[in-house]
Amino acid sequence: MEWIKQYRYPIIAGLIGVFLACLIVSFGFFKTIFVLILGVLGVAAGLYIQNNYIDK
Repeated sequence: MEWIKQYRYPIIAGLIGVFLACLIVSFGFFKTIFVLILGVLGVAAGLYIQNNYIDK
């Protein structure tokens, strides 16, 4: 289990890479990019709402 702690970030990055590769193979490059852009915009909108409108 020590090696998992030592190589945690490379393992996570590798899993993300495999996931993205599966998306690109399954749906195509541009559809995958579109989904990733919408995901990033959703996260940005959520952070904006959280920082500016919640608990103020």
